[in-house]
Amino acid sequence: MLRFGILSTAKIGRDLVVPAMQDAENCVVTAVASRDLAKARAMADRFSVPHAFGSYEEMLASDVIDAVYIPVPTAQHVEWAIKAADAGKHVLCEKPLALKAAEIDDVIAARDRNGVLVSEAFMVTYAPVWRKVRSLLSEGAIGRLRHVQGAFTYFNRDPANMRNKPELGGGGLPDIGVYPAISTRFATGAEPQRVQAVVERDPEFGTDIYASVKADFGGFELSFYVSTQMANRQTMAFHGTDGFIEVRSPFNADRWGAEEVELTNRAHSESQIFRFQDSRQYRREAEAFAHAVETGDHSEVVSLENSRANQLFIDAIYRAGEKDGWEEV
Repeated sequence: MLRFGILSTAKIGRDLVVPAMQDAENCVVTAVASRDLAKARAMADRFSVPHAFGSYEEMLASDVIDAVYIPVPTAQHVEWAIKAADAGKHVLCEKPLALKAAEIDDVIAARDRNGVLVSEAFMVTYAPVWRKVRSLLSEGAIGRLRHVQGAFTYFNRDPANMRNKPELGGGGLPDIGVYPAISTRFATGAEPQRVQAVVERDPEFGTDIYASVKADFGGFELSFYVSTQMANRQTMAFHGTDGFIEVRSPFNADRWGAEEVELTNRAHSESQIFRFQDSRQYRREAEAFAHAVETGDHSEVVSLENSRANQLFIDAIYRAGEKDGWEEV
């Protein structure tokens, strides 16, 4: 059993990741750390976790954990991923790992000098819906892929929320723009070559609240939009010469709605629906990470090199938003 320590009492850990880890077959949460010991103890008691620490450093120095899950604010991800790796702990870090691709180089160096596993927590890459999309595309189920479309939006104007604070790494592209990017790259195995984009920032917060993106992948195009100030929506579709694939609940598969992939033929006369009941993508993420640590086979987890490529895409979108025309990735 891989023993996890949770670095902070953040909501995503409390509500999604810790319950998934406690439900997993090959890992367990043995410690929670917070800069407020009372908060750490309250969360530890909630999940019957034996150890609580009043500082992150104290937990990293302890021998009661083998790995850490890091859900601190985005701007602190690189710092604590490196500190955890240097403490000899394996690291599962919440997305986005970094705000610039170049920052990931330092994390790669920390991983390599300490011989630990460090992976960005892109739960979608473990979800059965996305494994099915990748399989259908590789089988040629829709012929030649020509276009991918996507959207991910929600409405949040809470000034106290970290997503609306640029100093904490807030903004729509870091929070949700990474999902159409990683899921397209995961499903197709292709990389973007150049992008065009419109990026709008909130005049009060300074964070990006809307982005419309067109990306050239060579053999096909991806177009998507994301927003932190639009009505809730999630969708992804892959359109080819012989049919198309639509993904229901593409990103929050465990709580958004039906976990389904629909394959429709060219004439729109036949459809197949592949339904996945309770895919538990966070549990699958934790189990895959623990398995990778145990076996040394890291092929099923998100590598730092993969994370760097995804962040290069996001970096290029920001640059494209400042100009007319194409921007190289």
